[in-house]
Amino acid sequence: MPKVTVDGIEVEVPQGATVMQACEMAGKEIPRFCYHERLSIAGNCRMCLVEVSPGPPKPQASCALPAAEGQVITTTSEKVRKAREGVMEFLLINHPLDCPICDQGGECDLQDQAMAYGKGWSRYEENKRAVTEKYMGPLVKTVMTRCIHCTRCVRFAEEVAGVEEIGALYRGENMQITSYLEQAVTSEISGNIIDLCPVGALTAKPTAFSARPWELTRTDAIDVMDAVGANIVAQSRSGTVIRVVPRLNDEVNEEWLADAARFGVDGLRERRLDRPFVRHEGRLREASWAEAFAAIARRVEGLAGERIAALVGPMSALEEMVALKDLLTGLGSARLECRLDGAAVGEGAFGDRSHWRFNTTLAGLEQADAILLVGSAIRHDAPLVMTRIRKAVRAGAELLVIGEPRELGAPATFLGDDLALLAELPAGFREAARPAALVESRNARADVLAAVAALGLQREAWNGFNLLHADASRVGALDLGLVVPGGLAALAAEPPELLFLLGVDEPDLGPFRASFKVYLGSHGDRGAAAADVILPACAWLEKPGTFVNLEGRVQRSLRAVFPPGEAREDWTILRALADRLGVRLPYDDLAALRARIAGAWPHLGTPGLAAVPWSAPEAAGHAAPAGPTAKRTAGYYQANPILRASPTMAACVAEIVEGRRPALLEAAA
Repeated sequence: MPKVTVDGIEVEVPQGATVMQACEMAGKEIPRFCYHERLSIAGNCRMCLVEVSPGPPKPQASCALPAAEGQVITTTSEKVRKAREGVMEFLLINHPLDCPICDQGGECDLQDQAMAYGKGWSRYEENKRAVTEKYMGPLVKTVMTRCIHCTRCVRFAEEVAGVEEIGALYRGENMQITSYLEQAVTSEISGNIIDLCPVGALTAKPTAFSARPWELTRTDAIDVMDAVGANIVAQSRSGTVIRVVPRLNDEVNEEWLADAARFGVDGLRERRLDRPFVRHEGRLREASWAEAFAAIARRVEGLAGERIAALVGPMSALEEMVALKDLLTGLGSARLECRLDGAAVGEGAFGDRSHWRFNTTLAGLEQADAILLVGSAIRHDAPLVMTRIRKAVRAGAELLVIGEPRELGAPATFLGDDLALLAELPAGFREAARPAALVESRNARADVLAAVAALGLQREAWNGFNLLHADASRVGALDLGLVVPGGLAALAAEPPELLFLLGVDEPDLGPFRASFKVYLGSHGDRGAAAADVILPACAWLEKPGTFVNLEGRVQRSLRAVFPPGEAREDWTILRALADRLGVRLPYDDLAALRARIAGAWPHLGTPGLAAVPWSAPEAAGHAAPAGPTAKRTAGYYQANPILRASPTMAACVAEIVEGRRPALLEAAA
């Protein structure tokens, strides 16, 4: 490995490292605007200038210069200081004096670096350049006069998001960044260009002019809009979550975040359940907690345990799922079901933890050299998993898809929409050194899982058998054993007399029309409309909770704000209800509940990812799968009650899905 000297400090750097990386290894801060660790090198801004010897007698851009044996690098000389001052002076020639009204103020790279490396005054008095505003859709607000042409957004759209919808027009001082034909950017991760933009050219449209960064309280949390478990920071003020931004975790979401998680948070303020309701003479009427509990107690009295059941929704935390399990156990029932999409894992031949996990791990997926998707809705099920696949494809992996043709943002071979093709895969996939198969949970029938397991995806230190869940609660619920033999179909065939719905809004509740339904949830959506008793609960940012992502990684989310009205944490509601029903639950606070979880399920008691050995399923006897793949029925922007309540997500549906531009929306109004 090359050895270089940075300001008198000798460091050894990996082969292929740049001078900028060598400087950072030596503990030196190098300013930059266009360079980003996860994007290709552009060398546009020239802010990262350093002196390098041997080399030309002028500062060089360190981001694009390879480190070589024997280099002597100087980052603090007078020549470097003046060069950086000159670059900053050029960048500010046309930059408007918008700081007092710019949403980027307080977290702006240009502000910070102008203070650290700028002159403090300008010699230019010419008129500043102005650029007409561009339109990028309902999520990204543009003020392109502020743009410094770093092209981070362009490179992100092409390399990470896989959509070539952002580019540059014209040249030199006349260069302008815009979306294609000024249409809305359609990527499900488009909001990340807001974080990438080093100035205020791209900001969040839904929260424009609503708060300054220093006014917001930051809370570490976990995203529950899909099963990836992206690490986020919820930023709130006066008891309201203003915005959600990603938190760095290279093992899970890197530093990206899906648009539903970033912008759907305004749904927390709409259609909220803030008091109990009881159905009386066919109509839901407001009630007290005592009245709601009494209505449930009357139905439970004398009811056999096997006539009681529960369904678990997609955004439930471990704590309330354990409380619900303990309550039903106390009532004599074991009929709890979490597999609302019909997946066959969790019982029979596919009852081992390794059968419902993402065994490759998210970071490990980048090392795959052949990838098979069973189902093609991954951009909506898990947009951040698709970013990992794009990285693998750029590194040379082959992507095969069984499912209906969709735009995936990466070169792919669509084999057809027939599950029988699992028996006819190309030899290259079977013979790959690191093959990976991703089975969408809705397609995880027993015969499909048996066919995928028979592909032999295990190698030394490699397991390519992956289940791609869409629900944040699913892996945790399966680990807790919340399954009924035969699944939702078996429950529907023999409907219970009393049915608990823990945040359940998506499946068709028609088969349970005669059941007395108790709904615990945060929003007045489909489940609440069908319920006989509504118990108002917290949304995920309004309570501390433990979530298990699709890898099996245990993660903790903190409370950012408090719930409205009389809404309470789900597990406390179930704890109080248990007392009313004569069932004693062995915990009175969160610490005791988590101790109960750690005692019964040790792998769920400590945050982190525990290794799970592969257990080959005994899948013999299954017929070869055939027929088309199961399709995703929920739209990406309307996949759960929070998103359906979000005005921002409604605007995305109108424009991105239905193709109605804002002018047309105003005319329709």
